[in-house]
Amino acid sequence: MKTLKLYSGNGMSSSLRVLLPQFERAHDCKIETLYEPAQILLREITAGRTADLAILGGGVMDQVVKQGHIVAVSVRKLTSNGIGVGVLKGSPRPDIATVEACKRTLLNARCVAYTTEGASGIYFAGLIEKLGIANEIKAKAKTRAGGLIAEFVVSGDADIAVQQIPEIMAVPGVDYVGPLPAEINSISVGRAGIFTASKEAALAQALLDFLQTPQAAEVYRARGLEPEF
Repeated sequence: MKTLKLYSGNGMSSSLRVLLPQFERAHDCKIETLYEPAQILLREITAGRTADLAILGGGVMDQVVKQGHIVAVSVRKLTSNGIGVGVLKGSPRPDIATVEACKRTLLNARCVAYTTEGASGIYFAGLIEKLGIANEIKAKAKTRAGGLIAEFVVSGDADIAVQQIPEIMAVPGVDYVGPLPAEINSISVGRAGIFTASKEAALAQALLDFLQTPQAAEVYRARGLEPEF
C-alpha cells in the first residue's frame, strides 16, 4: 500500500478529516498528515523536511515555491476564509458588527484567546496595535503557538476566541459568532502544491484533483471555507 505525506495548515484540518478517508479508500493508500500553523510549517520545510503535498496560505506557499521546495506549476487555489469570533456554546453573542463594537467587545472580555504563530493570530496581534488596544488585550490574553484556540473557551480559560473561521467551527462546544468586520478582516487563500522531492507525485496529483471536486466544495462550505476553483 502506498503512503502519501501531506502538510497542511489547521484551517483545512476539519475538511480534510472528512475527505482524506474517502480518497484513501478509493486509491487503496494511506495518507500521513501534519497539521501545524503556517509559520511552523514554513520553518520545517525551509529546514529540509519534505512530504508529497502541501496546503498553505498564499504568502507561505510563495516562499517555499521560491525556495524550490514546491513545484511552481503544480500550485492551485483551493479555498478562502476570513477571521472570526467564537464563544462558549449557549453564551450571549457579543456585538462585533462594527469596528467600534468589536473594540468594545474585546476590551470588555475577561480573556481573549488567539495564536502566536498561526496566520490569524499574527494578523490579530497587528490589528490590536492598529486599534490602539494592544496593551489591554495582551494583559488578559490566552495564547499558544497554534492549534484550535477556541479550546480555551471550552476549558473556561477564555471567553472569546479569535481565529480563522473554519478553526473556530471545528471546536465542539463553541458557537461561531461571525466574522470580524470587513474593514478589519483578513482573507486567507489556501493553495496546494506538490513537493519537488515527492516520491508519489502521481498520487499527490490525484489527491489535488480530488480536493477540487464539487464533492470537496460541499465539505469546505459546511466548515467555513469558500471554494476558490
